[in-house]
Amino acid sequence: MQITTIDPQQRSYGQDALVTDATRLLFISGQIPEDNDGHVPDDFEGQCRLAWRNVLSVLEAADMTVRNLAKVTVFLSDRRYREANAQIRHEVLGDHGPALTIIITGIYDEAWLLEIEAVAAA
Repeated sequence: MQITTIDPQQRSYGQDALVTDATRLLFISGQIPEDNDGHVPDDFEGQCRLAWRNVLSVLEAADMTVRNLAKVTVFLSDRRYREANAQIRHEVLGDHGPALTIIITGIYDEAWLLEIEAVAAA
């Protein structure tokens, strides 16, 4: 299986993600910034890192890594989190650039400042 992008960007995303020879697709529901005990960090950076840890946990359970991500959608509660979101996403994904959409919207729980959903292939 291979994921390639025709137009990679500088900050861990691409305009597209071409998946070839995949035999499994994993659709990851929106991962929230809440740990197993129901704790939600107070700050955006803590919430963003926790939501990404939750995505990574789902990937790991499917025997996948960030390299398997083909599409990521991030729902932000406010535009002011764009830069922090990009920085943390880049830390998590490194040089891997899945297709990416960021939506500014109301979030299901007002305590959550973001939610991350994804599609992975293997």
